[in-house]
Amino acid sequence: MSEDKKHPTSRRLNKLMYAISLLIGCLALFSGIVSFLLGLNNLGYYHFATVIIYIYCAYLSKNGRTYYSRILFFILLNLGITSTASFIGRAGSVEYMFIFSLALPFSVFSFRTEKLYVYFFSLLSGFLWITLAITDFKLFTDTPIDIVIANTYIYPISIICAFTMVVTQLIYFSILGTKYYSKIHIKKQEALEASLAKSKFLSTMSHEIRTPLNAVIGLSHILGDNEPREDQIKNIEALSYSGKTLLNLLNNVLDFSKMQFSAIELDNIPTNINADAQQIKKIHEAACLKKGILLKLEIDDTIPYVYLDIIRFSQVLNNLISNAIKFTDKGSVTLIIKKIRQRKDFVTLHVEVKDTGIGIPKVKQKIIWEAFTQESNTTNRLYGGTGLGLPIVKSILNVMKTKARIRSVNDQGSRFYFNLKLKIAKYNTIEKEIEAEKFNFTGIKVLLVDDNLINVMVGKQILEKEKLIVSIANDGLIAVQKVKEENFDIVLMDIQMPIMDGYKATKEIRKFNPNIPILALSANVFMEVKDKIDKCGMNGFIFKPFTPEDLLSQIEKFTRN
Repeated sequence: MSEDKKHPTSRRLNKLMYAISLLIGCLALFSGIVSFLLGLNNLGYYHFATVIIYIYCAYLSKNGRTYYSRILFFILLNLGITSTASFIGRAGSVEYMFIFSLALPFSVFSFRTEKLYVYFFSLLSGFLWITLAITDFKLFTDTPIDIVIANTYIYPISIICAFTMVVTQLIYFSILGTKYYSKIHIKKQEALEASLAKSKFLSTMSHEIRTPLNAVIGLSHILGDNEPREDQIKNIEALSYSGKTLLNLLNNVLDFSKMQFSAIELDNIPTNINADAQQIKKIHEAACLKKGILLKLEIDDTIPYVYLDIIRFSQVLNNLISNAIKFTDKGSVTLIIKKIRQRKDFVTLHVEVKDTGIGIPKVKQKIIWEAFTQESNTTNRLYGGTGLGLPIVKSILNVMKTKARIRSVNDQGSRFYFNLKLKIAKYNTIEKEIEAEKFNFTGIKVLLVDDNLINVMVGKQILEKEKLIVSIANDGLIAVQKVKEENFDIVLMDIQMPIMDGYKATKEIRKFNPNIPILALSANVFMEVKDKIDKCGMNGFIFKPFTPEDLLSQIEKFTRN
């Protein structure tokens, strides 16, 4: 491979070296003429010879062979300044041209890939300047020209040339910097526009998918609570499991998108890990039964209540367990949570998901943490999945200040495990949280605002089952009118509706009723939507699809007093 292919250069650099080579070539020609006029014939011959070489450097640069032209150019430039300064003497101040040659390598070499050349040629200029001073400018000759001639004629020329070259260099840097940052600004704007377009697309898709999904999950709850026949139970469980699986898949895609652009924020609340582990088991039991494998729990009964973002923690466990079930055809999947140590205010837990599945080869154990990557090309075809579960696990655990590790043997199963240090929740805080879960909605009036008739039907059934008095509005304008005419204890407000959306309806309600709790029913999980919800005067939000427990606990929270 040629040196030019090893060190590719830009068109900008080729043009720069072409122009500088011709410019310094002209300066060498002028120096040669002056040298002959002063009787310095040897110096004149040297400068005339370098003119030809500078033209050759310009030729190389124009043809894209800048690697050779730059090295040749800097050797000639430094030797030219040194020899001229030596023949002219200290009085001529030719050495000030080294200011130009010291800075020039930073312009024509890449500091990222050619740092060695930058240092070498800058240090070479400095070394030659110091050597001239040490030898009293007698490096090449002991008989410099007359001091009076040097002071009268050469000194002004040297100062003007050095000043012109340095100022030209600074102007070039300024122009180059302006163009560079202008391009960066344009690229930044394009990236922001692309990001906004992506967010808008994901926001729209999130809303369009979550809205019917809310009805699927809600209806499965209602059907399950209405004493179904024994032959219907499995169908209802399958419906519920399919809805939750689709929701988990959707959440993974959206979470991965959000994690690319912003940091994850944890919402730590008092949590009973044992109880939540039991709930996680219920979610995955149907899939295990279908495959004929066991789902085991090994939970330490002595684990205290802790402060934990249970949503994110459950997301980690759900992804790990889903993966384990997916790749296990016989045997079992086991969730282990045990206490390693406990101090006064903190407890350290060991969390592990192990299976007896197909295992992961050691050479593949690093790449599975990368997005959209699976163990082999046939994995997706045989087992499905997006390849986002483990990258999301990795991101969440990083925020929790821990790291997942893996031990796996082909055809013998895998172990994914991590240690987690958590703050112990105080007993009185736990009591308040538990007390808040006891619902008492006697006489509570709710205005449910939603334009989707299926969601209205599902929501109304869930609410009326808990003895809430429910009134319906199908758009924001009707909601505003109803709040004016009737007294409600809480408003459940959809965001995207015809005629008047939830934001505008809330602003109108706040003009005459600043106190009524208004909760957004949003199928959009993006941060900009949360910000708009806060700004328009809403008190909180419930993401679709929601479980009856989520909905009722939020209503209880805002109507308790």
